[in-house]
Amino acid sequence: MPTRPDPRRRTDEQLAHQSSSDGEQRRRSDRTSSGFTADLRGSMLDLGIALLITASVFVFLYLRVRAGQSDTVSVISYMADADRYWVYFLSQAFGWSALLWAYLAVVLGLLISGSKPGWLRWQPAKLERLHRTTSLSVLSLMAAHALLYAAQVVRDNAPDAWGDRVWAAFVRAFVPGGHDGSTGWIAMPIGQAAFYLAIPLGLAYYFRRRIGAKAWRILHRFIIVVYALSVWHTLLYSTNVWYEGWPRTVLWLLQVPIAVLLLWRLLEPARRGERLDMSARKTGLLPAWLRLAGRISVAAIAVLLIVVAATGLDGGRLRPEHGGEVHDHSDPHEHEHEDEG
Repeated sequence: MPTRPDPRRRTDEQLAHQSSSDGEQRRRSDRTSSGFTADLRGSMLDLGIALLITASVFVFLYLRVRAGQSDTVSVISYMADADRYWVYFLSQAFGWSALLWAYLAVVLGLLISGSKPGWLRWQPAKLERLHRTTSLSVLSLMAAHALLYAAQVVRDNAPDAWGDRVWAAFVRAFVPGGHDGSTGWIAMPIGQAAFYLAIPLGLAYYFRRRIGAKAWRILHRFIIVVYALSVWHTLLYSTNVWYEGWPRTVLWLLQVPIAVLLLWRLLEPARRGERLDMSARKTGLLPAWLRLAGRISVAAIAVLLIVVAATGLDGGRLRPEHGGEVHDHSDPHEHEHEDEG
C-alpha cells in the first residue's frame, strides 16, 4: 500500500535545498566582495603614483600662474592670484591625471579584449588586473577633480551663508545645466555625463555574476564612450589647451593609438563569435552590416585624428594677441578688493 509523503520530511528537504542555495549565493557574494577588496588594495600603489603625478602637474600649473605664463590666466585674468585660486589649479591637476589614467585603462582594456599581439610580453591575467585597478583609480581621480572644483566655488561665494555656498557649488559642479558660462553650459554636462557613466560602468565588473556575463560585456563596451566624453570635455573647457598650439595638437594626436587599438580590437576580436562574417546568419547582437559600418567609422576617425594633428586645425581658439576673443570674466572676489581699497 503506497504511503503518503511525509510533509515534515518534504519541508526538511526544501529547507536543505534553500540553505544550499543561500550558501551558494553567499559564496558568490563573498567572491565578488573579495575581488573588489583585492582590486581596491591593489589600486593603492596605482593611485599613489597617480597622486604623485597630480602633485607634479599642480606645481607646474601653479608656478606658471605665478610666472604670468599660464593660458588659464589669459582666459580668466583674475586667476592670476595663484594663492587665492590654488584649489582650482589643483582641480585642474586632478583632471589631467584622471584623463591620463583613463587613457591607460582604455589602452589596457583594448589590449586584453582583442587577440594578443606578438610583441606583448605580459600575461593577459596581469594586464586585466592592472586594467581593473587603474579603472578604480580613475573613479577616485574624477571624483577629486569634481569635488575640488566645487570647493573652489564654495570659496568664491565666501560672503554668502554656508548652506547657500554649498548648494551653489553642488549645482554648478554636479547638476547638468547648473553652470551659467557660455562654454561651460555645454562642456560641464559632457564632463558630468562622463563621471556619472563611469561609476556604474566601471563597477559593473564586480556585479557580473548578478547581472550576467553577457549583460556585463555589453555594458563594458560603453566605457569607450566615457573616455570620448572626457576628452571632449577637456577640449571644450580646459584652459590649458584652450588656444591653438602644440599642447592641444598633442592631445588630439594621443587619441590616434586609441582609435587604432579600437579598430584592431574590432577586426581581431578574441571571441570567435565577435568576428565579422557577412555570410553568417547569426552575427551576434548587431547585424553584420552595422558591425561593418562601425569598423569603417572607427577607421575614418583614426584618419581624421591624424589629419587634425598634421594640419593643426584642432579647434583651438586664437590668442588675443593674434586677434582672438578677449574674455571678460567677473572676479568673484571683486568685492573684497573694493573693501580693501
